[in-house]
Amino acid sequence: MSTVLVTGAARGIGLALVAALADRGDEVIATVRDPERLSDLAAIVARHPDTIEVHRLEVTDPASIAALAERLQGRRIDVLINNAGIIGPERQSTLDMDFAGWAEVFRVDTMAPLAVSQALLPNLRLSDHGKILTVSSGMGSMSTTKSDHVAYRSAKAAVNKVMQCLATDLAEEGIAVAVCHPGWVKTDMGGSEADITPEMSATGLTRIVDRLGLTRAPVFHVWDGGILPW
Repeated sequence: MSTVLVTGAARGIGLALVAALADRGDEVIATVRDPERLSDLAAIVARHPDTIEVHRLEVTDPASIAALAERLQGRRIDVLINNAGIIGPERQSTLDMDFAGWAEVFRVDTMAPLAVSQALLPNLRLSDHGKILTVSSGMGSMSTTKSDHVAYRSAKAAVNKVMQCLATDLAEEGIAVAVCHPGWVKTDMGGSEADITPEMSATGLTRIVDRLGLTRAPVFHVWDGGILPW
């Protein structure tokens, strides 16, 4: 049994991850911005009251991150899944950019995963095989040249590089770090026309977590087992 912390666990992929992990017997620490509004998550917790706990976390708020780290002080965390993210403002093209909105996307999608990872390193170091998996997007791959959702694409490209660097810095400690493309998922962000369900994505992501280990270079995983170019 592993202890897995999932950010952005109230809906979408994060919610499906909590369910998939708890159903297979893992202990899950689910973080959400507002623990008082958890209709879907509450139903999953009711099925697994002994193995799921819910904590408040605003990933862009240093005080909230510090408070979570204090509450979890001394607890072993085997896997951190940085899932919380936003798509960004309506205007985010290279010709018409909402710059304040772009900055907010960077705070949530790029800076927050590193801030949360840093805060929980003491917990990950208590594990024999600590792992950090950050949910990125194929839209952040530098091999694609499509120009839309520029704020989102650039923030995901940036978090890929950040996690590459973190993987290098934590390799000697035995903590594996990787990023993954969760697929085009039927969520509020992905829309109803997307290819796969959150449950399908979550199943694939748990398989990535299981096989994640130290490699010479971190890998950009795909939910279905494939690999993307950076």
